[in-house]
Amino acid sequence: MRLIIGLGNPGSRFARTRHNFGYWAVDALARAWKISFGPGKGDYLAAISSGSGLALIKPTGGMNNSGYPVQDVVAFYKSSIQDVLVIFDDIDLPLGTLRFRPRGGAGGHKGVVSLIRQLGTENFPRLRLGIATDSPMRPSEKYVLSPFRRQDGPVVERVLEEAIAGINYYLEYGSDMTMAQFNTRSSG
Repeated sequence: MRLIIGLGNPGSRFARTRHNFGYWAVDALARAWKISFGPGKGDYLAAISSGSGLALIKPTGGMNNSGYPVQDVVAFYKSSIQDVLVIFDDIDLPLGTLRFRPRGGAGGHKGVVSLIRQLGTENFPRLRLGIATDSPMRPSEKYVLSPFRRQDGPVVERVLEEAIAGINYYLEYGSDMTMAQFNTRSSG
Protein backbone atom coordinates (compact mmCIF):
# COMPACT_ATOMS: atom_id res chain seq x y z
CA MET A 1 0.00 0.00 0.00
CA ARG A 2 1.30 3.46 -0.91
CA LEU A 3 0.70 5.96 1.88
CA ILE A 4 0.33 9.72 1.53
CA ILE A 5 0.63 11.15 5.03
CA GLY A 6 -0.28 14.72 5.91
CA LEU A 7 1.09 16.01 9.21
CA GLY A 8 -0.92 18.27 11.48
CA ASN A 9 -2.56 18.64 14.86
CA PRO A 10 -6.03 17.21 15.47
CA GLY A 11 -8.97 19.21 16.77
CA SER A 12 -10.80 22.41 15.93
CA ARG A 13 -8.32 24.54 17.91
CA PHE A 14 -5.61 23.83 15.31
CA ALA A 15 -7.73 23.25 12.20
CA ARG A 16 -6.94 26.55 10.44
CA THR A 17 -3.31 26.91 11.55
CA ARG A 18 -0.28 26.98 9.27
CA HIS A 19 1.06 23.89 11.04
CA ASN A 20 -1.86 21.89 9.58
CA PHE A 21 -0.90 22.55 5.96
CA GLY A 22 -0.08 18.83 5.58
CA TYR A 23 -3.60 17.95 6.74
CA TRP A 24 -5.04 20.49 4.30
CA ALA A 25 -3.14 18.89 1.41
CA VAL A 26 -4.46 15.36 2.09
CA ASP A 27 -7.95 16.78 2.69
CA ALA A 28 -7.78 18.49 -0.72
CA LEU A 29 -6.55 15.25 -2.28
CA ALA A 30 -9.39 13.29 -0.65
CA ARG A 31 -11.90 15.76 -2.11
CA ALA A 32 -10.29 15.47 -5.55
CA TRP A 33 -10.33 11.66 -5.37
CA LYS A 34 -13.85 11.67 -3.85
CA ILE A 35 -12.88 9.57 -0.83
CA SER A 36 -13.54 10.15 2.88
CA PHE A 37 -11.51 9.78 6.05
CA GLY A 38 -12.52 7.32 8.73
CA PRO A 39 -10.85 5.85 11.80
CA GLY A 40 -7.70 3.82 11.14
CA LYS A 41 -6.38 0.84 13.08
CA GLY A 42 -4.41 3.15 15.36
CA ASP A 43 -3.91 6.81 16.20
CA TYR A 44 -4.70 8.03 12.68
CA LEU A 45 -7.47 8.64 10.16
CA ALA A 46 -7.37 6.88 6.80
CA ALA A 47 -9.02 7.44 3.43
CA ILE A 48 -8.55 4.45 1.13
CA SER A 49 -8.74 4.80 -2.63
CA SER A 50 -10.31 1.45 -3.47
CA GLY A 51 -8.53 -0.65 -6.03
CA SER A 52 -5.59 1.75 -6.35
CA GLY A 53 -3.38 0.57 -3.49
CA LEU A 54 -3.32 4.14 -2.11
CA ALA A 55 -4.25 5.47 1.31
CA LEU A 56 -4.33 9.02 2.63
CA ILE A 57 -3.36 9.23 6.30
CA LYS A 58 -3.75 11.90 8.99
CA PRO A 59 -1.91 11.00 12.25
CA THR A 60 -4.02 12.14 15.23
CA GLY A 61 -1.52 11.97 18.08
CA GLY A 62 -0.32 15.56 17.69
CA MET A 63 2.35 17.00 15.41
CA ASN A 64 5.30 16.47 17.75
CA ASN A 65 4.43 12.77 18.17
CA SER A 66 3.71 12.02 14.50
CA GLY A 67 6.29 9.25 14.36
CA TYR A 68 4.33 6.80 16.51
CA PRO A 69 1.14 6.65 14.42
CA VAL A 70 3.15 6.74 11.18
CA GLN A 71 5.21 3.79 12.38
CA ASP A 72 1.95 1.98 13.22
CA VAL A 73 0.31 2.69 9.85
CA VAL A 74 3.43 1.64 7.90
CA ALA A 75 3.49 -1.64 9.85
CA PHE A 76 -0.27 -2.21 9.50
CA TYR A 77 -0.23 -1.81 5.71
CA LYS A 78 3.12 -3.62 5.41
CA SER A 79 4.42 -0.67 3.40
CA SER A 80 8.08 0.04 2.75
CA ILE A 81 9.43 3.43 3.72
CA GLN A 82 9.74 4.25 0.01
CA ASP A 83 5.95 3.72 -0.31
CA VAL A 84 5.39 6.71 1.99
CA LEU A 85 5.08 10.38 1.00
CA VAL A 86 4.99 12.72 4.02
CA ILE A 87 3.53 16.22 3.57
CA PHE A 88 4.24 19.00 6.06
CA ASP A 89 4.59 22.76 6.51
CA ASP A 90 8.04 24.35 6.26
CA ILE A 91 8.77 27.73 7.84
CA ASP A 92 12.06 27.93 5.91
CA LEU A 93 10.28 28.08 2.53
CA PRO A 94 8.24 31.08 1.38
CA LEU A 95 4.49 30.69 1.06
CA GLY A 96 3.75 29.67 -2.51
CA THR A 97 6.67 27.24 -2.67
CA LEU A 98 6.50 23.46 -2.56
CA ARG A 99 9.45 21.07 -2.60
CA PHE A 100 9.46 17.34 -3.22
CA ARG A 101 12.49 15.50 -1.80
CA PRO A 102 13.36 11.78 -1.71
CA ARG A 103 14.99 12.15 1.74
CA GLY A 104 16.44 14.72 4.13
CA GLY A 105 16.79 15.94 7.67
CA ALA A 106 14.18 17.46 9.93
CA GLY A 107 15.22 21.10 9.52
CA GLY A 108 13.98 21.76 13.07
CA HIS A 109 10.44 20.48 12.34
CA LYS A 110 9.47 18.53 15.46
CA GLY A 111 6.93 16.35 13.62
CA VAL A 112 9.64 15.26 11.20
CA VAL A 113 12.08 14.74 14.11
CA SER A 114 9.53 12.32 15.59
CA LEU A 115 9.18 10.50 12.25
CA ILE A 116 12.92 10.11 11.84
CA ARG A 117 13.29 8.84 15.40
CA GLN A 118 10.45 6.28 15.12
CA LEU A 119 11.16 5.14 11.57
CA GLY A 120 14.91 5.00 12.19
CA THR A 121 15.75 6.79 8.93
CA GLU A 122 15.70 10.13 7.13
CA ASN A 123 15.24 8.31 3.82
CA PHE A 124 11.54 8.79 3.21
CA PRO A 125 9.98 10.89 0.43
CA ARG A 126 8.45 14.18 1.48
CA LEU A 127 6.62 17.21 0.21
CA ARG A 128 7.44 20.44 2.03
CA LEU A 129 4.88 23.26 1.79
CA GLY A 130 6.28 26.74 2.44
CA ILE A 131 4.52 28.88 5.03
CA ALA A 132 6.95 31.82 5.46
CA THR A 133 5.53 35.30 4.85
CA ASP A 134 6.63 38.85 5.63
CA SER A 135 4.79 38.59 8.98
CA PRO A 136 6.91 38.33 12.13
CA MET A 137 7.74 34.60 12.37
CA ARG A 138 9.36 34.49 15.80
CA PRO A 139 8.75 32.79 18.04
CA SER A 140 8.20 30.10 15.42
CA GLU A 141 5.97 28.06 17.75
CA LYS A 142 3.49 30.93 17.85
CA TYR A 143 3.73 31.62 14.11
CA VAL A 144 3.06 28.03 12.98
CA LEU A 145 0.09 27.75 15.34
CA SER A 146 -1.58 30.85 13.92
CA PRO A 147 -3.82 31.01 10.84
CA PHE A 148 -2.74 32.37 7.48
CA ARG A 149 -3.59 36.00 6.90
CA ARG A 150 -6.71 36.72 4.85
CA GLN A 151 -4.60 38.10 1.97
CA ASP A 152 -2.68 34.79 1.82
CA GLY A 153 -5.84 32.83 0.96
CA PRO A 154 -5.43 32.86 -2.85
CA VAL A 155 -1.80 31.71 -2.59
CA VAL A 156 -2.75 28.95 -0.15
CA GLU A 157 -5.41 27.71 -2.57
CA ARG A 158 -2.94 27.73 -5.48
CA VAL A 159 -0.41 25.78 -3.39
CA LEU A 160 -3.03 23.14 -2.59
CA GLU A 161 -3.96 22.84 -6.28
CA GLU A 162 -0.27 22.54 -7.19
CA ALA A 163 0.25 19.97 -4.41
CA ILE A 164 -2.60 17.82 -5.80
CA ALA A 165 -1.12 18.02 -9.30
CA GLY A 166 2.36 17.27 -7.96
CA ILE A 167 1.23 14.30 -5.88
CA ASN A 168 -0.67 12.79 -8.79
CA TYR A 169 2.42 13.29 -10.97
CA TYR A 170 4.67 11.81 -8.26
CA LEU A 171 2.50 8.68 -8.04
CA GLU A 172 2.94 8.11 -11.75
CA TYR A 173 6.51 9.26 -12.38
CA GLY A 174 8.39 9.11 -9.03
CA SER A 175 10.66 11.54 -7.19
CA ASP A 176 13.23 12.58 -9.77
CA MET A 177 10.80 13.58 -12.51
CA THR A 178 8.45 15.23 -9.99
CA MET A 179 11.28 17.30 -8.50
CA ALA A 180 12.30 18.45 -11.99
CA GLN A 181 8.71 19.30 -12.92
CA PHE A 182 7.40 20.87 -9.68
CA ASN A 183 10.28 22.15 -7.53
CA THR A 184 11.02 25.01 -9.93
CA ARG A 185 7.49 26.36 -9.74
CA SER A 186 6.18 28.96 -7.33
CA SER A 187 2.50 29.43 -6.62
CA GLY A 188 3.02 32.90 -5.18
